[in-house]
Amino acid sequence: MDIPAGLGRVLVIIPTYNERENIEAIVGRVRKAVPSVDVLVVDDNSPDGTGDLADALADADPQVRVLHRTTKDGLGGAYIAGFRWAGEQGYDVMVEMDADGSHQPEELPRLLTALQDADLVLGARYIPGGKVENWPVQRQLISRGGNLYVKLMLGMPLRDATGGYRAFRAATLEKIGLDGVDSRGYCFQIDLARRALQQGLRVVEVPITFVERVHGTSKMSRDIVAEAMVRVTRWGTADRLSRLARLRGGR
Repeated sequence: MDIPAGLGRVLVIIPTYNERENIEAIVGRVRKAVPSVDVLVVDDNSPDGTGDLADALADADPQVRVLHRTTKDGLGGAYIAGFRWAGEQGYDVMVEMDADGSHQPEELPRLLTALQDADLVLGARYIPGGKVENWPVQRQLISRGGNLYVKLMLGMPLRDATGGYRAFRAATLEKIGLDGVDSRGYCFQIDLARRALQQGLRVVEVPITFVERVHGTSKMSRDIVAEAMVRVTRWGTADRLSRLARLRGGR
């Protein structure tokens, strides 16, 4: 499939840290699924040589680029660096995609098609047509429980606010304002969706099949879960206090 009409230049951003076993396959699948898109690998100085392999892929394919960072600074930091690079290069659409194969590049056309009538498209596991394959029960409980907590605390009309397979218009990121985003773990995804909705932008969920990685280890940790819980609680509490203050001020 080609890039849908009206979207302009599309960049798929793939953050990596110790993904040498996965990066070549995922880049190849992206390039095959939508040959017109470009790919940016954002490597956080992986000790396993992921960055070197990504450089070799870029040398062989002019539509592949690599952004090397000197330290491991979390998922949010990697994506923000990628977004800023994309903005400097004049891309119109930026896509987030994991390097481990859990986000299937073959579903990218679905996200891009939906973006024709949206400002932000989320690949969603927990809507009709979406599913998770080969995840242990504990991970599913954490993920579903986290999304339920986000909905209760923030009131966002989303079924999967924590997923990391998504497509942004460049104008959406400009309206969100990346300077104020300091989330580093997976709550980065919640933060961007929250900011988009606060700006009155159109956020659409499309079903995806999330597949557990085959090679390497997950980057999920207790610290990442704790960061998300603390930040979501803080955001939700601040929203409630703000609404209460407005109600009292209107009396």
